[in-house]
Amino acid sequence: MKLVTINLENETHCEALLQLLNHYMLDPMGGGKPMEPSHPTLLIPGLKKQCNYQGFLVSKNGAFVGLANCFIGYSTFKAKQLINIHDFIVHPNYRQMGVGEFLLNGIAAFAQNNNMCRVSLEVREDNPKAMNLYTKLGFAPCTPNMFFWEKPV
Repeated sequence: MKLVTINLENETHCEALLQLLNHYMLDPMGGGKPMEPSHPTLLIPGLKKQCNYQGFLVSKNGAFVGLANCFIGYSTFKAKQLINIHDFIVHPNYRQMGVGEFLLNGIAAFAQNNNMCRVSLEVREDNPKAMNLYTKLGFAPCTPNMFFWEKPV
């Protein structure tokens, strides 16, 4: 397996991002609905406008099989940058093969190499498989436990 930093100017990387993201959206953990038809034409230009976007792909035997869309943030308490995993996808045909572990370890190495204070992510409470992987690799709920809230606008 190979960890690839996404280059949003690379058409192959962008296609892989869109395809893997669509697989995630189709999964029950991603909502179970396909990507909106207009989404591909909006997503890549939108990501290009984000100065804090950092994406990673996993390549295995010439195919892209994993994706993490991440965003760089800043911890005021630690006075250091952090990286938040916003989307984490392993292609359904490549699950249980170590792809997720490889991708998470690659992101952690990126954070460490860039002197960041932490890797953060959200996980659905009804996704025990993901929680097991995250726990195995040293992730844990915040202390005290935090909730992810939203207000649609």
